[in-house]
Amino acid sequence: MLPEFVEIAHGAGGKKMDEMLEIVMKNIKLRKVGDGIGLDEKDDGATIPIGKNRIVTSIDGHTVHPIFFPGGDLGELAITGTINDVCVMGGKPLAILSSIIVEEGFPIKDLQKIVDSIAATAEKNNVAIVAGDTKVMPRGTLDQMIVVTAGIGIIESDDLDIRDSKLQPGDKILISGTVGDHGIALMAGREGISFETELVSDVTSVQDIVETALAIGGVVSMKDPTRGGLASALNEFAEKSNVSLWLEDEKIPIDPAVNAASEMLGLEPLGVTCEGRVLFGIKADKAEAVLEAIKKTPNGAKAAIIGEVKADRPGFVFSKTIVGGHRIIEKPIGEQIPRVC
Repeated sequence: MLPEFVEIAHGAGGKKMDEMLEIVMKNIKLRKVGDGIGLDEKDDGATIPIGKNRIVTSIDGHTVHPIFFPGGDLGELAITGTINDVCVMGGKPLAILSSIIVEEGFPIKDLQKIVDSIAATAEKNNVAIVAGDTKVMPRGTLDQMIVVTAGIGIIESDDLDIRDSKLQPGDKILISGTVGDHGIALMAGREGISFETELVSDVTSVQDIVETALAIGGVVSMKDPTRGGLASALNEFAEKSNVSLWLEDEKIPIDPAVNAASEMLGLEPLGVTCEGRVLFGIKADKAEAVLEAIKKTPNGAKAAIIGEVKADRPGFVFSKTIVGGHRIIEKPIGEQIPRVC
């Protein structure tokens, strides 16, 4: 039964968003180009075969609030988020198209900060901004500012095929760093909560981490755990590959400050958005080598192998607790923190 109205949770990366996608995609007949990845895969982007190469495309609307947050801002988030979506499809990011929609009365000085951040982040990652559009909405019809970005990349390797559906029993699951940092930093900032250790977003490009892992080999699946966090990304792996994932709570890297803030705010850190992490599915014989290499990258020091893939109980994600039992990590209904990306 269809809902009567759109809810915030429909855009938040969990079960409610799956419901929304069915509405949006229902009457679209042409869903992919050739044998590329398209809408049906519900992946981080799409691929378009062009001769021997494949173009990778991705698009996202960024509505984060506040637009300046601990560790970053809307401009940096928009560019890195799009770069990361291209990367986890196995692509090398080349270019970005950007659309900026601003509310009438928005301070010009803040607009300049955001567009400067967009320019600096793109340049830092050697990605060109090749086209764009700017619109102004009447006062009161938009909350400050929205940035929509589309990324273009290329897959040059003939045998590289990264998909959420390629996990097999025996594969290892690896996360490139601590989880929940971005969403908890935003929420702590909104609520005015302070800690001895400053909470900052993990917003950053994962390009170096992905390139490092692909150079070693054995990578079969990748996701950046944004909306719905690690819990949503893990469940998408399990559902699409028709396997089960078996983790251990103690192996999942979570910053103590994130744990403390999560407990205070009543949040589950595994369901909170990350903006600079990669979830990998890797062949067992390559997993340790990939882990050691990622740990040497600037943002990979806290990377960890957190579990493995099994055939029994397909579609489920389990995690061994500290006391030795197992709990089910469910796909969130929606993002616990609205407007986090």
